[in-house]
Amino acid sequence: MTSRNRHAQRGAALVISLIMLTLITLLVITALNLGTSNFRAVSNTQFRDEAIAAANVAIQQVIGSDFTDDPAAQDLEVDLDNDGAPDYVVTIAEPTCIAASIASDAEESSHFLPGAMTVASTWNTVWDLDATVAPESNAGEAAVRVRSGVRVLLTQTEKNLSCPD
Repeated sequence: MTSRNRHAQRGAALVISLIMLTLITLLVITALNLGTSNFRAVSNTQFRDEAIAAANVAIQQVIGSDFTDDPAAQDLEVDLDNDGAPDYVVTIAEPTCIAASIASDAEESSHFLPGAMTVASTWNTVWDLDATVAPESNAGEAAVRVRSGVRVLLTQTEKNLSCPD
């Protein structure tokens, strides 16, 4: 009787152990998939943040130049990690003057003319800068668009050339 029960129990133990092994395998695969998806989400966030930083660096480069002399669209290469190789290519749309207001009045040349008609008048101009990082221009394939406004003080002549009403 005991030898017969032993043979019957060996088969049941094998089936139960195979079921447990299958469940543990599914549990491990699920845990790996969750870890991988979390890693992808964090990586995408990092690439997006780097692309925004690259766009902001490009906007700062444009602001530091004399962009009001000849506003034009341009592509700028940005090296965020300072290794000598460009990490991102940022496309800057043509800067657009969206507003202008008189900043200060110079000595009026005539008491009958308004201050805006004097030679030495200066103007507060507001410019819209639009930077785009395309997905094919970076390793993380992040696509972002950053817009920034900047105020530039221009003379009457500069304002007439680059920021007409």
